[in-house]
Amino acid sequence: MSATLDLAIELISRPSVTPLDEGCQQLLADRLAPLGFVAEHLRFEDVDNLWLRRGTSSPVFCFAGHTDVVPTGPLEAWASHPFQPEIRDGMLYGRGAADMKGSIAAFVVAAETFVREHPDHQGSIAFLITSDEEGPSINGTVKVVEVLEKRNEKIDWCLVGEPSSTCCVGDVVKNGRRGSLGGKLTVLGQQGHVAYPHLADNPIHRVAPALAELVSIEWDQGNAFFPPTSFQISNINGGTGATNVIPGTLEIVFNFRFSTEQTEAGLREQVEAIFNRHGLRYELEWTLSGNPFLTPRGELVDASVEAIRAVSRQETELSTSGGTSDGRFIAPTGAQVMELGPVNKTIHKVDECVAVNDLDALTIIYEKILARLLASA
Repeated sequence: MSATLDLAIELISRPSVTPLDEGCQQLLADRLAPLGFVAEHLRFEDVDNLWLRRGTSSPVFCFAGHTDVVPTGPLEAWASHPFQPEIRDGMLYGRGAADMKGSIAAFVVAAETFVREHPDHQGSIAFLITSDEEGPSINGTVKVVEVLEKRNEKIDWCLVGEPSSTCCVGDVVKNGRRGSLGGKLTVLGQQGHVAYPHLADNPIHRVAPALAELVSIEWDQGNAFFPPTSFQISNINGGTGATNVIPGTLEIVFNFRFSTEQTEAGLREQVEAIFNRHGLRYELEWTLSGNPFLTPRGELVDASVEAIRAVSRQETELSTSGGTSDGRFIAPTGAQVMELGPVNKTIHKVDECVAVNDLDALTIIYEKILARLLASA
């Protein structure tokens, strides 16, 4: 057993399914208070958020993460109860073990060790913890960042504990993420009998050529940091269920994952131009989940790469693949943002787990990053 494993077990034992926190944040605040971390609890509607900070000067190094977890799915499918952590064959099992209570435990123990060894460190150490990352993400990190921005409290370096690794800890880190732009399209037609199509207007037939065009477009070729922008249709719903009725409307949900080669406005303009050119009658709702961001080589990336090399003796891959994270709310403030966490192969799955040894390795990596950036000369 280690301090990181003990804390991870305690956190996983709390059934904090989004937006519940179940006292996880208070546990962190109480634990770090003796070391001089000042807690600010920020609740927006049903979401608990925690801003912890030790120090008042710059630069500010921030650990960012979430205490909420996704639902467990059927309990009978789990080999052990998801909120009763179990260690089997060197693996810690439980919901949130990899995403991301294991990382939070490593954050805390790394900070404790660093502060004890460097009580007069430079700058400040902070924690930004939410219970809204796995849900709508509208009352969590984004709201805390708004509070910090209003009082001009800036984060210089932010390490997000999302499970970035693929095969072993530190083999992949995320130094950026693609943007996510969603659309909900309602195509308007005229309901009628399939035997009298001249008296109706089939929205499925109307939109099909436009969809074929959208699917065939090469939006860009990506760049050195990002893969090409992708367009995907995720839902199509229309019809009454009857075989002899032409539907009056059709709903389509689609999503762009876009690189820095594109902008939200540019994508919207292109899509709407296609719908207009095809003569569609439609309604379209857009939702921007986040713009792409990139943290190039610099203090944070270099410190992380060197810490990983020192602990795991491997060269890490810088990547922008995968979905979105709360880093998308922090990067626009000017912070350097990077994601470094456990292996992600079991996240959101039944029997989610993390290697016990990986938790200790992460703790040491986080501590070495802190030392490189904030240790007193």
